[in-house]
Amino acid sequence: MSLLAGKIGLVFGVANKRSIAWAIAQAWSREGATLAFTYQGERLKENVEELAATFGPDTLILPCDVTKDEQIAAVFEAVRAKYGRLHLVLHSVAFAPKDALEGKFLNTSREAFRIAHDVSAYSLVAIARAAAPLMTEGGSIIGMSYYGAEKVVPHYNVMGVAKASLEACTRYLAYDLGPLKIRVNCISAGPVNTLAARGISGFTAMLKQYEERAPLRRNLLPEELGATGVFLASDGAAAITGQVIYVDCGYQIMGM
Repeated sequence: MSLLAGKIGLVFGVANKRSIAWAIAQAWSREGATLAFTYQGERLKENVEELAATFGPDTLILPCDVTKDEQIAAVFEAVRAKYGRLHLVLHSVAFAPKDALEGKFLNTSREAFRIAHDVSAYSLVAIARAAAPLMTEGGSIIGMSYYGAEKVVPHYNVMGVAKASLEACTRYLAYDLGPLKIRVNCISAGPVNTLAARGISGFTAMLKQYEERAPLRRNLLPEELGATGVFLASDGAAAITGQVIYVDCGYQIMGM
């Protein structure tokens, strides 16, 4: 029997076929979940529509700027109208202005700091709040983090601080939503060649360093993130909440 048969999932953050969100969405679908998708702006609409259509012509695809509460509300109302319930949410959304990912963190502007935290961390809170009333049978909410949340990664700058906030939000949400049988966890992924990652200065060198220093001596594969996403969404993770799960070929354990 498929692990996620009968589950309804909502995916935030697909940009193209290289997206981590897409790898997890594919894995959820293979395990029987019915999925809905959001897209950020008209620029990404066509990409998301093309990918989501592979799951069937009636796949729900909705616009959502996660900095707009009214758009978040509209997404969940559409999910409620079509399905009446929800079991899974993937939050794979992050953004910081490009100039904040260059030079020194010391020079981060107030506005760049605000934007990074609003899009990358607060949006998880807003989405979880909107999702909870539909998760009447319990559920699993998964966010995407990165090692830069706990250790300094040059050029990751304000995004690392925002990811640290995301991880803290995960713990507090897990506490609040636990009585409703809603679990909230983060996957902290090693570097993956996504659209967002290519905006980080020195990303190619980062891939090489992981390959050389991680205990498994390689970089992770997108389908491995998909497998972890399935596990956290399934009953196999029924007692896991508020956690950051590292999927990075072991890099996180290394001191030098």
